[in-house]
Amino acid sequence: WWKSTNYLYDKTEYLYYRDSRFFDKKEKNSSKVFWSRGNGWVIAGITRILDNMPSNYPDRKGYEKIFKAMAKRIGALQQPDGTWHASLLDSESYPIKETSGTAFFTYALLWGINHGYLSYNEYFPVVKKAWAALNVCVEENGKLGFVQAPGAAPETVSADNSEVYGVGAYLLAGTELFKLVFEKEKADKKIIISNTLPIN
Repeated sequence: WWKSTNYLYDKTEYLYYRDSRFFDKKEKNSSKVFWSRGNGWVIAGITRILDNMPSNYPDRKGYEKIFKAMAKRIGALQQPDGTWHASLLDSESYPIKETSGTAFFTYALLWGINHGYLSYNEYFPVVKKAWAALNVCVEENGKLGFVQAPGAAPETVSADNSEVYGVGAYLLAGTELFKLVFEKEKADKKIIISNTLPIN
């Protein structure tokens, strides 16, 4: 992890390059090239690491620091429609929403709220807007559109594009949102669970 981070993590942008081929590449607006879904894989991956890492693990604080720095940067890059586009720093060159990166970011930010790393008041408006935007991309037959196809760089997408990793990220986001809403409701209500069956 740390070898990859020292090599690919931009400490001024708080984002990860896809690989070394992008160190000197620029978008049309002269910004650096940071791929939405690529960074989605990373921040979602950090949550999975922290979920399974012992609380006293020596490097845990380093993972937490990167998670919070990325979350802050990603939250600031959300587009007015609630999504993140394929290229994080050049939305005009990729003006269409992209749901796999959006879903991974939504999941990670919700996870951060649920685990006390991110402020509810600061980040819930971001994820609420993102969740609404994702739901608009689900067709009546259940297909999630606007998922960028497998590739190595930002690309354009359409409503016809769907992939299983986009759906998986969407379901992860929904799971974290359910946990958050359930905890909020539980604080205001008394929940009684009973078994009406004649067996344990």
